[in-house]
Parts: sequence; C-alpha cells; structure tokens
Amino acid sequence: MKIPDSTRNSLDVRLRQHARERWPDLAEVKVRFRSNFAYVDGQIADGPVIRLCRLRYGGSASVWGFAIYRASHDDYEDSFLPSGSMAGSPEEALDCACGLYLADPSVWRIGFPG
Repeated sequence: MKIPDSTRNSLDVRLRQHARERWPDLAEVKVRFRSNFAYVDGQIADGPVIRLCRLRYGGSASVWGFAIYRASHDDYEDSFLPSGSMAGSPEEALDCACGLYLADPSVWRIGFPG
C-alpha cells in the first residue's frame, strides 16, 4: 500500500516537531520512504546520523506499525511499544526508539506524556 504524499508530508512534520520538543540531542529527524515503510533516522547534534526505527503504513496517518532498528544485526525487527501494542502514533515510536538510542528509558513508563 503506497503512502499518500499528504501522509508522507504530515509524518515528516509531526516527527520533526516532536523531536524538537522532546529530544534536544537530535539536531534533525530524517524520514526516508520506500513502499509502505517510513525509515526514521536521527542526526545527533555534533555527531553521526543514527538509524532509529521503521514505521509500517497500514492506511492510517495516525497509527503505524513499529519496528526498532537493531544496530547489532543492521536490520529492523517488529517490536512492541511501551503501550504493549505493535502499532501506535509516530511520536510514540520515535520516543521508544530514542529512549533506547539516546539512553532515556523514562519514555517506557506507561502513561508517559508524549
């Protein structure tokens, strides 16, 4: 299922805005699209670009499947979000991945305002 251009644009805006508000260590969020996937990378301030996660489009701009990037295997694996679901908002996915890669596990508490 192809991701509509309007959804691509809104996803990019949402993730960039959320990163500015919640993740000051990220200088930029970069989103690449391929088929029904959105690949999310983060540019560390004064550092490298790191892969964070992959989102799977299922027809809704507000709920996406989630896969975490596994640096040890150089791949993406479908994963659970802190809510216990394998799908959620793009912001929740970004928080989960950044919690791991930017060492802030507070995002995994249930009820985290994100």
